Amino acid sequence: MAWAAVGVGLPVLKAPNWLNHLEYEWRSPVWGPVLAELARNCRLVRFDQRGNGLSDWEVKEISADAMIADMEVVADAAGLERFALLGISQGCAFSIRYAVENPERVTCLVLLGGYLRGRLKRPDPEQRKLFEVLGSMIRDGWGSTNPVFRHFFTSNFIPDATPEVATSFDELQRIATSPENALRLWQMNAHIDAIDLAKQVSVPTLVLHCKGDRVAPVEEGHLIAKLIPGANFVALPGNNHAILEGTPAFDQFFDETRNFLAEKNH
Repeated sequence: MAWAAVGVGLPVLKAPNWLNHLEYEWRSPVWGPVLAELARNCRLVRFDQRGNGLSDWEVKEISADAMIADMEVVADAAGLERFALLGISQGCAFSIRYAVENPERVTCLVLLGGYLRGRLKRPDPEQRKLFEVLGSMIRDGWGSTNPVFRHFFTSNFIPDATPEVATSFDELQRIATSPENALRLWQMNAHIDAIDLAKQVSVPTLVLHCKGDRVAPVEEGHLIAKLIPGANFVALPGNNHAILEGTPAFDQFFDETRNFLAEKNH
């Protein structure tokens, strides 16, 4: 399990999200600015989830249970006792579960672009069709040097990105994992169901979501905030699933997050 820590201050553990690479992310115009900004105000601990990045790709199990266990291992390895959790995309559901199972260790939750229900758990029948079509694209074209397959994912994740930023995200996906593991992660995420867990969260929670998010509809963010007792919801401008430097969503995310963390961890 590859993990890293950067920055000084309030400890924040970032839950795993769709494909990571500890080294490449620092050079990426998608994640590099996000990581640098986070590290200005906290000690950020992050890791490459099993099956991708610099962590072991040859693993028997890729599941929600395994992800929670890995979060525990990384928190212990980093010497974290009490810390905030940052969840992005499916990392929100993992963060929620971890907070419910370990309330004595978690100070608060910051959840961005998240969902409680994977594609196969949502009531819209179009979600199942999208799951099957995109799953076929992963299986048949992920490892190709032709970026057209991965670019379809990129155009959904960050539709407002410049061509340079989109190309970087394409490359991150290519180097982050194998087609086989990408498909295993895709299937795991589709079966996420954290509805009941959300109702049991007992720590302060900030939920942020871009209004035009195409990967996790903003309604999923509203649902998280509705079910977590006392959660605050902030709608961010734009259509991206990830926040990009130079956009109003990026600035607002960090304004809101900085104030929330300072207030809940003083």
